[in-house]
Amino acid sequence: MARPYPANILPLALSQGDPAGIGPELTLKAWLKTHENPDFPPFLAVTNVGQLAATARGLDLNVPIKIVGDADAASVFRHALPVFALDHAAFGKPGFPDVRDAAGTIASIETCVQLIRAKKASAVVTNPIAKELFYRAHFRYPGHTEFLEELAERHFGTRARAVMLIWSPKFSVVPATVHIPLSRVPSMLTRALLVETGLVVAHDLASRFGIRKPRLAFTSLNPHAGEGGAMGREEIDVIAPALADLAAAGIAVSGPYPADSLFRPDARKNYDVVIAMYHDQALVPVKTVAFDTAVNVTLGLPLIRTSPDHGTAFDIAGKGVADPASLIAALRLAGKLARRAGAAKHTGH
Repeated sequence: MARPYPANILPLALSQGDPAGIGPELTLKAWLKTHENPDFPPFLAVTNVGQLAATARGLDLNVPIKIVGDADAASVFRHALPVFALDHAAFGKPGFPDVRDAAGTIASIETCVQLIRAKKASAVVTNPIAKELFYRAHFRYPGHTEFLEELAERHFGTRARAVMLIWSPKFSVVPATVHIPLSRVPSMLTRALLVETGLVVAHDLASRFGIRKPRLAFTSLNPHAGEGGAMGREEIDVIAPALADLAAAGIAVSGPYPADSLFRPDARKNYDVVIAMYHDQALVPVKTVAFDTAVNVTLGLPLIRTSPDHGTAFDIAGKGVADPASLIAALRLAGKLARRAGAAKHTGH
């Protein structure tokens, strides 16, 4: 039986994402589907109020919106969608993004972090962004993850090593290298990188997910795990030594395994997470198996951050057909992690 969400846990802060994408629609639909559920974590939308209200009217979604400022968003959530109003105009229209919206979207993400720092929110959940527009607006980070590293240092004084975990009820994956061209992966894949990634993953799976001794399975980079060096030496020269370092540190590791057979149902019983060598090697299998329930979680930060594992979907924005399942999964997981963090703080563990 589900337990009511604890009243002493602060609400989640939900960023706006690109206002021309499906983020506003997902936010509204997520509230409609969850606000009457007492065990669902309350959330606070950090966004342009007028744009969100216009989306609700345009899609005929009956969502009462209440600006809360520093008020108790959790008490508002069950009867209205609480909004922390952003002082940024929204220029894009559904399906037609505008580069001028990058500033507001970036401000929304940073405001979410500031709310956590001010103890007004318990976790950050981010709606999808369009990285191409960010780059055109001279955004100097590859994506959310790297930007959050910078925000952690700016607002918490913590130099973070952020790691992307894609969690799903079926299995979880971590790409060791993320938003870089495939041609650069071999040169970026170092023993130090893999060790650092493994340490962050093992620590956060234990401390945040409650897995006492996480089991980390590593993929190979080359087909057939390199065939003893015949198809490449990264498995011999880089991956195996990194696994030896992690094992010496007391972490349960195995591999490197050929990626083509590591995601079968019977293979999943032998690990808690797969650390893959590059982006698509990790994300293709999890998105194929659990597209609507997969959640992007940033490990290694002094705060909890999740997001839906999909993009802005400009092609369907404004049509009323966007499915909020992945955002709801991201909100639910953030709430679960916040609840666990709150319980640990209360007990002193």
